Amino acid sequence: MNIILVPHSAGRGRNISLSPAQLLVLALVVLVGLPLLIGAVSYKVAAYLDPTAGTREPEYIQRQAALLINERQMIEQTRRDAELHLNALAQRLGHMQAELLRLNALGQRLARMGGLDKREFDFSAEPAMGGPEQARGLTSMAVPDFLKNLEKVSGQIERKSERLAALESSLLDKQLKAAVYPAGWPTVGGWLSSGFGQRSDPFTGRTAYHEGVDIASRFGSEIKAMGGGVVSFAGDKDGYGCTVEINHGNGYTTRYAHCKAVLVRVGDRVTKGQGVALVGTTGRSTGPHLHFEVLRDGRAVNPSSYLQSSS
Repeated sequence: MNIILVPHSAGRGRNISLSPAQLLVLALVVLVGLPLLIGAVSYKVAAYLDPTAGTREPEYIQRQAALLINERQMIEQTRRDAELHLNALAQRLGHMQAELLRLNALGQRLARMGGLDKREFDFSAEPAMGGPEQARGLTSMAVPDFLKNLEKVSGQIERKSERLAALESSLLDKQLKAAVYPAGWPTVGGWLSSGFGQRSDPFTGRTAYHEGVDIASRFGSEIKAMGGGVVSFAGDKDGYGCTVEINHGNGYTTRYAHCKAVLVRVGDRVTKGQGVALVGTTGRSTGPHLHFEVLRDGRAVNPSSYLQSSS
């Protein structure tokens, strides 16, 4: 390639010859070097005019950083919510376990109170269950369903706890009534020697009203309280001799007369079957026996329904 340089003034022009290699180098300088030079100059000028331009992050990088921060915050909030839910579930589970322990203890007491077979009603053992596994029936439980079932079981436990507590209270009330209600046989052995109501007076032979029953028994044998209560009288009573009276509450009082000796004092609390006196023949009596009366609201009633024959 030949290049002819023509000057503005009159004169002879110059002829420059370029080889192919030189022409390639010139083309590279023009096509590559010149743009690089222009870019470098522009960058320097921009850096001179705005010193922070070289360190400013592109806008999309800033958006990605903001999104990353939001995601981290959401993950942290989700983690805190999960911990709160787990703590609430753990607290509810602990409450249910405590209720189950209380129900087991209550069930054991009720089994003892009701005289149930301990081998059949063993509340310390897991309930017996079984059956073949059905593969088609296996499903995973979702969290809402699990929480719903947990609330349902918790409600059932609370309701059954209330019912068992009411049953225990009822059984205790019946046991207390049985403990104070006069029933049984007041002497060791013995037999009914005179009944309640009209009879021939043993001293005059005339018809008289007998307000109790007479139980002939061995002299000096123990007389037992027919029910629990408080001693309201202990001493000599006209016609009865040495006498003990026990107030059982609910309007019931039992009287033990013609005793040899009294084993309790007024105000003493006695339990059913406790010895309160000894069989004697004091007062208006023809021989060793116990005169036994049951008074309801201050009136003598037939003691026969309260007596159980001695074995």
